[in-house]
Amino acid sequence: MKALWTALLLLMLQFFTAQENEVYADGIFGFEENKTQKIFTDWTRVRLDPTVNAQIVDSLQTNQQIMILKKEEGVLKLGERAANWYKISYQKGENTVEGYIWGGNLCVGYRNKNGYDFLFGLSKTIDRKNKEFNETEKQNIAGIKVLEGSMLLDEVYFDTGKGEELSSASFNIESSHKLQNVEFTLKASVSGEACGIAGYDQYVLFKDKKLITLPQLMNVGDAGVFYHSEEYIFPNDKGGIPNAFILKVEDMEVDEKDKEKKKHSSKTYLWNGNTYRLK
Repeated sequence: MKALWTALLLLMLQFFTAQENEVYADGIFGFEENKTQKIFTDWTRVRLDPTVNAQIVDSLQTNQQIMILKKEEGVLKLGERAANWYKISYQKGENTVEGYIWGGNLCVGYRNKNGYDFLFGLSKTIDRKNKEFNETEKQNIAGIKVLEGSMLLDEVYFDTGKGEELSSASFNIESSHKLQNVEFTLKASVSGEACGIAGYDQYVLFKDKKLITLPQLMNVGDAGVFYHSEEYIFPNDKGGIPNAFILKVEDMEVDEKDKEKKKHSSKTYLWNGNTYRLK
């Protein structure tokens, strides 16, 4: 009987250890089957099978359009990015070719406007020093690229937090917001689904075939306990002023007597048609 209990204990330990070690894909890399997608990273490897050790059969450049055929069960984690493998097809000359690529190399959003292709994706994970807590944290680095045909015109990069902050993403083209000489504005967002997990909004101005990043916005909260919100007021918004954009910050927390305490602050950035500076 003792041997039986020992065997059962070992099986339970193996089960829970397997659960702890199981890797789940980040939600932003969940791509639909039978839908087109685009390559984000340079020279993405196409493999014969959905594993990192499989034979490399081709490589695809940034902005190459592919078709998602099937999401594979296997998940590969590189740094803070975890994504499934996907079976894909794409055109090579007159032929349709099939193979497997890692989902982390694909765009999480892409748009086309006025003949330009704008790509939003995650490129890598780096170690970033947290000065407040004097420790090193892993941060995902996202990027936006603008291409005209196959020519890369410009690219910018910014932090997007850790893996748990990659549940969903969006990428949109907005108006110029009445900022002088700006053709239009891009907005890239990533967020987590759980309480206390931050979300990030990155605004990027497009002018003269160049990308200009604005200070990143961060929003986080726990329902009924606290929140921290950041937003921009542009010239075309209610309360906006010409040739400037305003960063508005609001903080709320519930004290020991269950009373809400709110704090507001703001910063104004002046825009001269080419660059911005803090007023």
